[in-house]
Amino acid sequence: MASIKQVRDFAEEVQAEMKRVTWPDQEQLRNTTLVVLVFVLILALIIGLMDLVFGSVVSWIVEAFSA
Repeated sequence: MASIKQVRDFAEEVQAEMKRVTWPDQEQLRNTTLVVLVFVLILALIIGLMDLVFGSVVSWIVEAFSA
């Protein structure tokens, strides 16, 4: 089990490391958020189209073999 000193040391190290982090400014944050949203939308469209195509193919195969 971790001692209180180990927990305190860990918390101090985390605090020191967080001071070294370079945080993005508002413009960088906006741009990267936009890039992520566009990427997610494109990926959703691709997955949706794949679902339609594969669903149609499976339906066609099921209908072909069930008749």
